[in-house]
Amino acid sequence: MPIIDDDETLVTPDGLSVRRRRHDLSLSPRDLVEAIAVAQERATGLRDTITPSLLSGIEERAERVPWATLRLVASGLDCDPVDILGHDAEPDGDTAR
Repeated sequence: MPIIDDDETLVTPDGLSVRRRRHDLSLSPRDLVEAIAVAQERATGLRDTITPSLLSGIEERAERVPWATLRLVASGLDCDPVDILGHDAEPDGDTAR
């Protein structure tokens, strides 16, 4: 598993895993967007989240996103970001070791 030490490093999420976890929590896409905002507000005091269209891109097309965005999604799903990282994903850039 690569070590990712830069929030801007692009990674490929496991879109099916994101969707399965969202369904397991009985969350609609908008509910997950709100859950991300709540989790971030609790952790940082700021309501940072993603758009429903970005969530759709992640789930349906495994759209590459910055590591920081994958961490946001994981916070809303209450899981480790590595759990929703694509298995064959290699990050872009020199930050993978």
